[in-house]
Amino acid sequence: MDAPTARGVLYVHSSPRALCQHVEWGVGRALGRAVHLPWIDQPVIQGSQRAEFVWEGQPGTGATIAAQLRGWVHLRFEVTEEPRADADGGRWLHTPDLGIYYAQTDTSGNTVIPEDRVRYAMEIAGGNASELHRELRLALGQAWDDELEPFRYAGDESPVVWMHRVG
Repeated sequence: MDAPTARGVLYVHSSPRALCQHVEWGVGRALGRAVHLPWIDQPVIQGSQRAEFVWEGQPGTGATIAAQLRGWVHLRFEVTEEPRADADGGRWLHTPDLGIYYAQTDTSGNTVIPEDRVRYAMEIAGGNASELHRELRLALGQAWDDELEPFRYAGDESPVVWMHRVG
């Protein structure tokens, strides 16, 4: 096997305890070696676990990890693959309600929206600014970020403060 040329991070934001070993097996299949993730409690969902894991592998390993994990319905995760001199990076997000989202990322970590996707959003929206806004939020994966945000904060080991609408 060639020396690893890509790297990234896997964030398992929430996994039922019963799936943790299956997650490790999936990541291990993607990397071609046994993997043990540093699991800790996820305070947002009682009985769930979370883990962060820095990985190294061949280019495209981020996509392989995401493909290995996307079938688990109760799993919330993010996979990043850092950009390299010869290629942009990538970001894969998964939630039980929304499924998988992929975005290309540039060297600064920004989401890259391809020209064809922007043109499609403009075509669908016509002259409707609200529809254009909706399409661009979809292209940016905003719904996935919104759903994962409480789990990210919980990963900072900070207490999660749930805000409820009154009225």
